[in-house]
Amino acid sequence: MNPTILEVLPGSVAAAAGLEVGDELLAVNNVAPTDIIEYQQLIDDADPTVMVRRGGIDRVVVVPKHEGVPLGLRLNASVFDRVQTCDNHCEFCFIYQLPPGMRKSLYLKDDDYRLSFLYGNFTTLTRFTELDLARVIEERLGPLYVSIHATDPDVRSAMLRNPRGATSLRWLRALLANDVEVHGQIVLCPTVNGGEVLQRTCADIVSRYPKLASVGIVPLGLSRFARETTLTPHTRREAARDLDTIHFWQQVAQQQLGRRLFHASDELYLMAERPFPTSDTYEGFAQHENGIGMVRTFYDEVERLETGTDAERPVITGEWRSIPAAPAEGYRAPRTSGELAVGPDERGPAVIVTGSYGAAVINPILERLELLAERRLRILEVPNEFFGGNVAVAGLMVGADIRDALAADRLDAGVYLIPDVAVQSDVFLDDMVIADVIAAARAPVRIVEATAAGLLAGAAETGGRAA
Repeated sequence: MNPTILEVLPGSVAAAAGLEVGDELLAVNNVAPTDIIEYQQLIDDADPTVMVRRGGIDRVVVVPKHEGVPLGLRLNASVFDRVQTCDNHCEFCFIYQLPPGMRKSLYLKDDDYRLSFLYGNFTTLTRFTELDLARVIEERLGPLYVSIHATDPDVRSAMLRNPRGATSLRWLRALLANDVEVHGQIVLCPTVNGGEVLQRTCADIVSRYPKLASVGIVPLGLSRFARETTLTPHTRREAARDLDTIHFWQQVAQQQLGRRLFHASDELYLMAERPFPTSDTYEGFAQHENGIGMVRTFYDEVERLETGTDAERPVITGEWRSIPAAPAEGYRAPRTSGELAVGPDERGPAVIVTGSYGAAVINPILERLELLAERRLRILEVPNEFFGGNVAVAGLMVGADIRDALAADRLDAGVYLIPDVAVQSDVFLDDMVIADVIAAARAPVRIVEATAAGLLAGAAETGGRAA
């Protein structure tokens, strides 16, 4: 399917050449690009020839420009031929734990290395080919993000429910052998690939895949819709056991490779009720968006705000930001921020609306945040009734749960602060629109950036735009 032009930047060379929103892109320099990566390489040339279809008529437009000058277009897709869908049937896959009736994009399982490069999505490499390897090496498409889960062939194929899972890590060896930057992930199911299996996986990674840039280890997420009887969430004891294993192999990797390599997710520390590591332990926060080091960066940000030093933030995963034409899809779609109800704050504290994990993170430093905000703050913990299970992160809060929590809240409130990670283009995961949540609230509602600075800015505002 050919992509269409979603936006033409005013004053750009594309606008000067007469390209318009809605034009269907057919070719650049007589080549029909298959994805945004190839498109970007083609339009990087001087004076590219762009063929578009407008109103059923094909048009050829020569765009005068120097080599490397941006064209000024944004397209409606990242992959033009077809997203490589996932043919695994992982028992722990969260998509299988979604109820029916949610928006279609949530049910798409991709296993496409191009989306791994562009957005930081994890791929199992079970659909990777020699041609894919050649392109990645030739075009240096890195970093890539690979789901490992287990290095034991039998365990991995059983987890993926795909016989190719036993052999597809050969592509990981090939990528690393050709100096492609790769970050790995292990979704930890305590009764499947935890314990002794995790020990072997870490040992194999150190010996067989030492060039991996990082390995993030995240716990299994189970919703109330899960149907797999063999899967259970971590107990506190199991979380502590697996953390001990990760810490042991961090030390081994540090001794043998000069870096810790393995990094446990924040959820594991919360489950085990263990303190979070120091910033240097995360070695640059390479998997921040995978929920690894988010709490530490939040605490560090608070400390920097207290001392007045400049805040440093981790680089967002994926290379799509460097490709202007690539749309921000999925959870990266534009979010709403700012005032969403008419009028200034009511008298009362700013209420931080968050999930159970967010409450556990913010509670210990609430007084420090109040001093920074120069205002009373209160936490409104929203249990995730929609997904249930052990789902407790703020990013998976849904509109119905937030609406019900606001409607039931009878304590003093001046403004409600909802983190932007729960919202995509003014819509929550359950397709409830922000207006329905606002209608249930007794005070103005603001969508704020899920950072310390974002919370403080939301607490400090006194009015703004209307919904």
